[in-house]
Amino acid sequence: MYSNYLREGRGEEENSHASKRELGAFPLERKKGEEELNFETCQVKGVIFDCYMTLIDIHTDAHSYETYEIISNWLSYQGVKIDPEKLREAYMLKVREKMDESLERYPEVRVEEIFSEICRENAIWRINDTILGSETARVFRAASLRKLRPFPQSIKLIEHCINIPKCIISNGQRVFSELELRFLGLHDYFDFVIFSSDRGYKKPDLRLFMLALERLGLEYEPKSVLSIGDSYENEINPAKKIGMCAMHIEEAWERVGLK
Repeated sequence: MYSNYLREGRGEEENSHASKRELGAFPLERKKGEEELNFETCQVKGVIFDCYMTLIDIHTDAHSYETYEIISNWLSYQGVKIDPEKLREAYMLKVREKMDESLERYPEVRVEEIFSEICRENAIWRINDTILGSETARVFRAASLRKLRPFPQSIKLIEHCINIPKCIISNGQRVFSELELRFLGLHDYFDFVIFSSDRGYKKPDLRLFMLALERLGLEYEPKSVLSIGDSYENEINPAKKIGMCAMHIEEAWERVGLK
């Protein structure tokens, strides 16, 4: 099952052997015997951040009955009649079907399209299912949200490399993830944000990283770009595959004296 894809998983915590240095001026040197980092010395010209569990500390419950009860009650005022259990089953089924139909290796869906279909199929009066799908997706997020806050260390890390071009690649849904970045005051720190929901595929797909490099104007200098995230599968390993530097978020905090 496509389980809680809105929250990116943590990778295994890595022990840091690096001293604290200026990000953007510090050489990412490969130390003798330190195969996990596998860095060649480089000057950082761009930084790609992950979003959830890297910049944002989040916890959601997208499977509980209570979440769908809130959505069901709200939908009753929008002209859609569907009980919570049926809503949950319909949502999970449609997500699974969309994933199975995709030809992508790492498929992604757009939750507003899922809810748009559900609303259209269960409407009891005339509705604009496109608009209602987006609104329902945001209600879904609000109903399932248990914790949402920025990591204070990550805010300091962003400010530490304030003059370096930066972007975010997120396995997230633009329909509400962009609003969360704006609400938490993080969005304007970055030159752009790439959401998997816009592309139809998600990390660790290498195309997301290549797109970020191109938009940063550094597609021919991958060694000068640093990928920072909490997941080895999604942020560390794919970045290294295309010649980028990569670092676990906790190591990045430590390198600049934030841990």
